[in-house]
Amino acid sequence: MKKETKTAVYDDELRIEAYRFEGIIQPFPSHFHEYYVIGFAEKGERVLSCRAREYVIEEGSIVLFNPGDSHACVQSDGGTFDYRGFNISKEIMLDLTEEVTGKRELPGFSKNVIHDEEAGCYLRPLHEMVMRGDGGFWKEEALLFLLSLLIQNYGQPFESCIPECRQEIEKACEYMEQRFTERIYLEQICHHAGLSKSTLLRAFTKSKGVTPYRYLETIRINEAKKLLSEGVLPVEAAIRTGFSDQSHFTSYFNQFIGLAPGIYREIFSEKDRDGGQNGE
Repeated sequence: MKKETKTAVYDDELRIEAYRFEGIIQPFPSHFHEYYVIGFAEKGERVLSCRAREYVIEEGSIVLFNPGDSHACVQSDGGTFDYRGFNISKEIMLDLTEEVTGKRELPGFSKNVIHDEEAGCYLRPLHEMVMRGDGGFWKEEALLFLLSLLIQNYGQPFESCIPECRQEIEKACEYMEQRFTERIYLEQICHHAGLSKSTLLRAFTKSKGVTPYRYLETIRINEAKKLLSEGVLPVEAAIRTGFSDQSHFTSYFNQFIGLAPGIYREIFSEKDRDGGQNGE
């Protein structure tokens, strides 16, 4: 069986993350990201659940996630999965969208899985350039053409992609976002939101697509990514984001991101070392 390989880089010029997974069999549990994801399936077949819909991802499929889109996927053909992807923060997407549309507003992708040959013609060579570390203005040009095409054909105002949530659910989210470094109990969240445990669990999961606990762990993982990118050691990142121990942290990080915390941190350490050498 083909060995799993996972590679990721950060492009300083475009200010985006790129990664490639080959030979993957790992399932990804329901989770969400604070950034946009644009991905391309090269081999294999997976079933994706996102925003209360189910999709089949196969060779040539392009995957689009807005920030906050809860999703999960699992291999469905008994084989392995090869996948390329970009992660783009909301701040960078604002800049890129302004370049493309002239308006400084976040786009929202109306579909999570598409089949678009023209978009694929930009996406794959752009990804290859980023993974190789190539420079040149064609790379930026390709990214802007890709986003222009995606926004024109599949875009809508970002706010319309956010599901309506009851006020109590937003209170629960706010409580977890402010206290994720602490040991939080379900009873505390329910008290703050003003709901019983059973009502909160049902309403929250229906609204957000994930359970309250999964929402909390996702907040912690997203914050840990920021710390690791700043050079913080995994053991310290685990402590500072509220995980009970490093093994728990490592397990969750790998489930959500597909990379071990140390490997993710090394991406940015190598970037800093290369920058220092270039500046000598």
